[in-house]
Amino acid sequence: MAEEAAGGARRGGEELEAAAVAAAERGPGAAYHMFAMMEDLLEKLKLLNYEEEAALRRHHLRPLSRHYFALPINPGEQFYMFCTLAAWLITKAGHPFEQPQEYDDPNATISNILSELRSFGRSVDFPPSKLKAGYGEQACYVLDCLAEEALKHTDFSWKRPAYPTEELEEEAITEDDAELTLNKLEEEIEEEETDNEENFIDLNVLKAQTYRSDMNESTKQEEILESTIDAAEWNLEVERVLPQLKVTIRTDNKDWRIHIDQMHQHKDGIESALKETRGYLDKLHSEISRTLEKVNSREKYLNNQLEHLVQEYRTAQAQLSEAKEKYQQGSGGVTERTRTLSEITEVLEKVKQEMEEKGSSMTDGAPLVKIKQALTKLKQETVQMDIRIGVVEHTLLQSKLKEKSNMTRDMHATMIPETTIGAY
Repeated sequence: MAEEAAGGARRGGEELEAAAVAAAERGPGAAYHMFAMMEDLLEKLKLLNYEEEAALRRHHLRPLSRHYFALPINPGEQFYMFCTLAAWLITKAGHPFEQPQEYDDPNATISNILSELRSFGRSVDFPPSKLKAGYGEQACYVLDCLAEEALKHTDFSWKRPAYPTEELEEEAITEDDAELTLNKLEEEIEEEETDNEENFIDLNVLKAQTYRSDMNESTKQEEILESTIDAAEWNLEVERVLPQLKVTIRTDNKDWRIHIDQMHQHKDGIESALKETRGYLDKLHSEISRTLEKVNSREKYLNNQLEHLVQEYRTAQAQLSEAKEKYQQGSGGVTERTRTLSEITEVLEKVKQEMEEKGSSMTDGAPLVKIKQALTKLKQETVQMDIRIGVVEHTLLQSKLKEKSNMTRDMHATMIPETTIGAY
């Protein structure tokens, strides 16, 4: 039932626009008729004590607001509340009706409610699908008709309103006026005391005169049964004596009696306001407690459902921290290797430059020509050296041969002349 109600709520925007257009066609005030009907329905439900008898707490439902069925708030919850209240009102009106459950067929539930409404003699001139959303003018109309039938069955009758007395308010107003116009009153009293002292009447004298007049009237009751004074003369006399009948009483703000009266009045006001607000505060406390219980239960449910995801998230967080540590370590090594790479790149650039210089020099033919010329010159010099070596060897050989011949000659000679010894 809740799923189909939620599906019907998806069309809530279109239905709300259509209802607004239809209300605009009926008149400018038709758009607000639904809100007035909802307020009347809420008052009737309060008269029937729906919060206790409908067992809203047992169904985990909170009390209605002023415009609960007039505006789309939570379609699934509104439809369930509509079915629950309709079943309770039908039972309250004297027709036994089974309480619908959350997973019942919404079409069958709506059909049963409308058939019971027709059995009370009420007209239904709208399609049943209008009630699937759980809010709107049709829902307010159905519940309002059922509430009226329930009030009739309980022999409820409307009475004349009893208006409270406003004596306390008048006293409060007079006291406020006395407080507000205190300065002005004192000024008037001072002026009148200085100007018209002879025109004022003392209270004690007035009481004594009144007492004597009452005594005289008690002795002469027969004489006042019929008045012989003309009304015009009486009015003139009243106008003449009226300024002299003015009695002024000075109010002292420092008087403890005034403060006590004010304290009692404030205490009564606080107690009366406390009685009214205590009920609202208790309801608010109960609603907040139920909401907190729902939040706690939902939190526990979500924690149980998402426990494995939370564990995976923690594992991922640990892996992420490890990856960050490895990244920091790797980034340090990368920095050192980058510095080494820059040094190697500089050396490589130098080597390339030297290779380019050597390559350019190797491709040049001038050095080769110089080398060839140098080789030719070396060969010539080698030939000259070989010739010189041959000449020297020949000279040395001749000298050796000559010396050998001389030695052999000396060996065969027996006497060596002195001239020869001198030569040697």
